[in-house]
Amino acid sequence: MDPLPRVFKIRQKIATPRLPDVEKEMNALLDKFGLSSKVRPGERIALTAGSRGIRDKAKVLKVIVTRLKTSGAKPFLVPCMGSHGGATAEGQVQILHHLGITEEYVGAPIISSMEVKEIGRTKFGTPVFIDAHICSQADKIIVVNRTKPHTDFDYEIESGLNKMVVIGMGKHKGALMAHRLTIKHGFSAMLPEIQPIILKALPFFFGVGIIENQYDQTASIHLLEPKDFWEGEKPLLRRAKEIMPRLPFKQIDVLVVDEIGKNISGAGMDPNVTGRLYFIGSPPLKEPKITRIFVRDLTPETEGNAIGIGFAEYTTKRLVKKIDPVPTAINSITGMGPECGRIPIAFDQDREALQAAFDNSGVLDSRDLRLVWIKNTLEMEYLWASEPMLSEAKANPKLQVVSELQDIPFDTRGNMVMEWPPRWAD
Repeated sequence: MDPLPRVFKIRQKIATPRLPDVEKEMNALLDKFGLSSKVRPGERIALTAGSRGIRDKAKVLKVIVTRLKTSGAKPFLVPCMGSHGGATAEGQVQILHHLGITEEYVGAPIISSMEVKEIGRTKFGTPVFIDAHICSQADKIIVVNRTKPHTDFDYEIESGLNKMVVIGMGKHKGALMAHRLTIKHGFSAMLPEIQPIILKALPFFFGVGIIENQYDQTASIHLLEPKDFWEGEKPLLRRAKEIMPRLPFKQIDVLVVDEIGKNISGAGMDPNVTGRLYFIGSPPLKEPKITRIFVRDLTPETEGNAIGIGFAEYTTKRLVKKIDPVPTAINSITGMGPECGRIPIAFDQDREALQAAFDNSGVLDSRDLRLVWIKNTLEMEYLWASEPMLSEAKANPKLQVVSELQDIPFDTRGNMVMEWPPRWAD
């Protein structure tokens, strides 16, 4: 076995905004909106709850629920996550609980069902489906979501309020129908076609767009009225792209990713970070150029959904054992990306997987191997890189080299070991 290159630890120096008091800001936005004067006692108001690991989503929902109840309304939460959670009502509630969104914390019941109602037809002749409880029980609808670059397409509107309306609120059946249109017509035709149909048919109240910085902290919160959902989200997306996490190297021979999962990215690992995109109708990403990807494990929060594993060439047998094929298949098929659920070559040991990745990297001498090791595609303040990248890292003013060169740490079983800073640590 060839010797592997030594590695060093890097800290990405990121100057980025952070909202100091999320609850205070959310209350201020509701005051400015004039919430108390626009709510009638007894109104049933639905709030959307998605599947992403958004740091302050539970806090935002709790503030809104508390204010609605103070005004005499009867708020309730609806899981709005397309086919996630294995496309079952119970699975979607379980995802919310993993994210800290519970009835006890937020103060409102969670009404979960996969039943949908057809509310209109597109110009393509396809039905538009929305969660049945939202259609039948909600006097008003509040949409809450993070605004960020999407993992499958590049457009003026990507992940955020509008995608939550079109995909998330459609449950499995609606998400599948909307995604099917993208194969022939693209997201840029599907989104602006379906969004107005839904907004016209249902009583939307307002939306809250959350922007997060590269430390996974809330950078800003924005309240948009329904008439501003489309145009108002454009600048939010531009801002989110400016501060999104990225790898600091444009060419990498081997990328090691400790974990992937739905709480990390809708695609398991974010193609905007890895440069890997398999989606019909979307052009390939230009950078970074990564020759081989090795994924080591799944997050506990993903509940066995291994979507995104197909982006990698190599993985571990311990990861494969954790895969739940049902939600993985449902999510991959619903998202029109069956390739994302393919299982790579799996090894018993990390050391064996790294050796295979080197053998297939095109690099002849392992001392020249450009290797980068990250926890996941969301948390990249700290990462490890190999010796051939040391001078490049030292020359980059946005990077700080924080360790000496050392051998890749392995345990007695031949697996890599690393203690990463805890997620959402301040």
